[in-house]
Amino acid sequence: MRVSVIGCGHLGIPHAAAMAELGHDVIGVDVDQAKVDRLNAGECPIYETGLPELIARHTANGRLRFTTDIRAAARCAELHFIGVGTPIDADGRSYDTSQVYGAIRQLAPHLDRPCTIVGKSTVTVGTTSQVTALAQRLAPAGEAVDIVWNPEFLREGHAVEDTLRPDRIIAGLTTAEGEKAIRAVYAPILDAGVPIFITDPQTSELAKGAANSFLGLKISFINGVADMCERAGGDVSKLVEILGIDPRIGSGGMQPGIGYGGGCLPKDVRAFTASARQLGAGWAATLLRAAEEINESRTEVALDLTARALGDRPVRGARITVWGAAFKPGTNDVRESPALALAQALQQAGAHVTVHDPQAVRTAMQRNPELDYTDDLVQSVDGAHAVVLGTEWPEYRQADPGALRDHVAEPRMVDCRTTLDAARWHTAGWTVHQIGRP
Repeated sequence: MRVSVIGCGHLGIPHAAAMAELGHDVIGVDVDQAKVDRLNAGECPIYETGLPELIARHTANGRLRFTTDIRAAARCAELHFIGVGTPIDADGRSYDTSQVYGAIRQLAPHLDRPCTIVGKSTVTVGTTSQVTALAQRLAPAGEAVDIVWNPEFLREGHAVEDTLRPDRIIAGLTTAEGEKAIRAVYAPILDAGVPIFITDPQTSELAKGAANSFLGLKISFINGVADMCERAGGDVSKLVEILGIDPRIGSGGMQPGIGYGGGCLPKDVRAFTASARQLGAGWAATLLRAAEEINESRTEVALDLTARALGDRPVRGARITVWGAAFKPGTNDVRESPALALAQALQQAGAHVTVHDPQAVRTAMQRNPELDYTDDLVQSVDGAHAVVLGTEWPEYRQADPGALRDHVAEPRMVDCRTTLDAARWHTAGWTVHQIGRP
């Protein structure tokens, strides 16, 4: 198929590259000329596992190109994906969907033949019907322009894999033409056995917020239990094993740490909480808000753990290394990163902070230029009184504690992601402090 992707960010770029990988002819549209030029040169402005290779391959073979001219997308494509950002609004609770409506206003006047617009962006329930009315009013093709809402369930760091091999596809639609278009564009994926759920638009709009909010509840639940373990002398890692073996629960997503971050989960939980209130579902809103409050407390919990790990040495004046700047491994995205929030809190408490990350140093420097950074893992710990693990990159699990021992001033590891083999680090002479573990 001839496909356009409107919006080339953390959602749009992987989606455009994956559609090219499926065999479609793809044109990506973005307002940033410098970004478009880099993409057309085969360079990837964001980091996602496997994404740079796809961009380079398909821009070279001509299957994937990028432009700032939305008219070119309207002329070329028969199906248009909307992948623009929907950040949290000024009220701090709901989605700012101005980019979605802006994309429709720019695209629709150039649609003079039947086509399908497929929304990927996360939106408030009720958006599809409003977008449909707007697009059909502005488009010369009128009601021949169909709208489908097809929420993404990408895990950052796994965006390419999750687009090419998703665990499900959801399409909220009202016409047979819309269903036909969705089945055609995703045919290779559906042929591989991936289930598709054809729903009304409202269900599809609620699905993304519900899924992310449930994950937020799960993460906040286990972090709340970790606080209980801290006070009782229990071991949260053993509790995760015990709970996770129950088939009704499962251990996925139940990793105690310093909370969730990124560009999706925090805003989706906030917006879903706001939707619950707007719909009059007060008890749901109360439950969701509790999850938010636990997540918001994690920086203070990690700061307290670090202070206790330092013992008689005060945080003020201590040299502390923070391993991790990205909000999770596999990406260079630092939006609402718990690791960066902790690094900033430690600096504000008077510590001398150095941050290391395998991929996100450049993006972190743009967001928090007041911190010190290094790309060198060994250099990052030179003279440190404590090393604080904030992002669970595999490079940190694979690091040699014995080799690093001679570079630190005092061998203290504060594992805020409960991801290291504590016994291995103990054997190498380190003290190890983990959230929710004795």
